[in-house]
Amino acid sequence: MAPELRHLRYLLAVAEHAGFTRAAEELRISQPTLSQQVKQLERMVGTQLLDRTGRTVRLTDAGETYAHYARRALRDLAAAERAVLDVADLSRGHLRLAVTPTFTAYLVGPLTAELHSRHPGISLDVKELTQDRIEAGLLADELDLGIAFHGAHLPGIGAVALFTETLSLVAATAHLPGGGGPGLESLPVRDLAERHLALLSGDFATRGHIDAYLAAHRVRPRIAVEANSIQALTEIVRRTPLVTVLPDAVTDDHPHLAPIPLDPALPARTVALLRRESAYQPAAARAFSRLTEELVRDRGYPPAHSQAGAGTTSGPTSPGSSW
Repeated sequence: MAPELRHLRYLLAVAEHAGFTRAAEELRISQPTLSQQVKQLERMVGTQLLDRTGRTVRLTDAGETYAHYARRALRDLAAAERAVLDVADLSRGHLRLAVTPTFTAYLVGPLTAELHSRHPGISLDVKELTQDRIEAGLLADELDLGIAFHGAHLPGIGAVALFTETLSLVAATAHLPGGGGPGLESLPVRDLAERHLALLSGDFATRGHIDAYLAAHRVRPRIAVEANSIQALTEIVRRTPLVTVLPDAVTDDHPHLAPIPLDPALPARTVALLRRESAYQPAAARAFSRLTEELVRDRGYPPAHSQAGAGTTSGPTSPGSSW
């Protein structure tokens, strides 16, 4: 008698919850039935898979090995089911996407609108996650694609560079000379010590990027507000004289905000589309990858090959500032 899929799911549920009670609740079966099914699996494989002697139930060494392959088998089966349901003409489909938080402010909306316009039959599941959780989700086959930053990735993660993200000081146009504009003079970074800033909170990777830049130039700004929401931050800056630091692209869809180049410029970052290298790519994911590359090109974002980790200047530099 060969193990069935339910045996694998039952074993993994017990291992995840370290016990039979909560695992049975999750699986919606009785605890005696669950225990019986796991014992049946152990008889089929000819070894003990669970250690039941402690306060919690845990996998034995043999159980750890078996669970590793059980997870892989279930993951591969799920991929096979998606492949069968995949429709090449894109009349239907489903895409699981995750992005790091700042991209929800300027990239997710236009991408979703473009995807829905071209392929209304494709449903989209979008999650906002940290980069490490995106890569873990891709490897676990919980995601199809991720948008994050180029750099050192986990083994098995493939990355395609999309564009260069530049960051600048961002202020309300109402508080800038002439309402802002491309001719706005750059601001020496040392002048930030005299400004009141509203910044993203420390749980954003972008905040760490900003802090490192300020520390490198020995600037200690006056931080008046910290926010864990980009939407809240843009509203605060819009309605007050406070300034912030955000990707330049955030101002594309906010005409009441304008970027002010800093001198020297903040180091740029390469935005990348991430996927699991060995994963089956459904037609929806392939279509989304193509339209993403088209959209960033049409929006005029700096191409990824234009920088190699150094800062770029987004406007003319000048030793002084008039605002």
